[in-house]
Amino acid sequence: MAIKIAKPISDFEVISPNATESAAEPAEASTLVANPDGLPTNVVQMHEKVERPEMLVGSTYKIKTPLSDHALYVTINDIVLNPQTPYEKRRPFEIFINSKNMDHFQWIVALTRIISAVFRKGGDVTFLVEELRSVFDPQGGYFKRGGKYTPSLVAEIGDAIDSHMRMIGMIRDEDLDEHQQKLIDQKRREFENHRHSASAVSDATGESTAFPPEARLCLKCQTKAVVLLDGCMTCLNCGDSKCG
Repeated sequence: MAIKIAKPISDFEVISPNATESAAEPAEASTLVANPDGLPTNVVQMHEKVERPEMLVGSTYKIKTPLSDHALYVTINDIVLNPQTPYEKRRPFEIFINSKNMDHFQWIVALTRIISAVFRKGGDVTFLVEELRSVFDPQGGYFKRGGKYTPSLVAEIGDAIDSHMRMIGMIRDEDLDEHQQKLIDQKRREFENHRHSASAVSDATGESTAFPPEARLCLKCQTKAVVLLDGCMTCLNCGDSKCG
């Protein structure tokens, strides 16, 4: 179809059928610009303004200590961010602690509210585990099954949070390398061969343990598994070794 031009041409522009699509692409891409974490901006991250949904998924952990006749039940509820997408993940949202023993009611309520507030703040909240584990009871701690030392009831709560964060993938297990694992297995066999009985030794609580009774407490994994190997104090549980 011919078009008659009645006025002088002052400017011109080449228009192609794909011009509209190409112009729309930058606008769409602008909504998916990566944030500093390398994720698209439409991916929801945990922060204090994330509203609590009607239902949360969670887990309850039972804590039974020699300090009380009644157990503590630690419930940690998680929020599911970006559900049904490649960026779906669970993050702790709130924590509750319940027990028949009301002696520690005030500080337990205060602790749960503070921890829940830190959870909802977002970011790397794994530091809570070490902070709680570093609390020591002035009256002394106790040993759990397997010879692991627990310095306080607060540290026990930290262990429960650690277990939960490992379950949802926030904390990764630091596995021993092949050489360390092979060395530990070898030294365990040597100790077993020198024992009068191949059965496990019963500790003071009547629970069985695979570590020698003369083993010392490991300051890294809090387990009575440190023995003298080739002139070095070596932990048979985590592999930590120090030479004098």
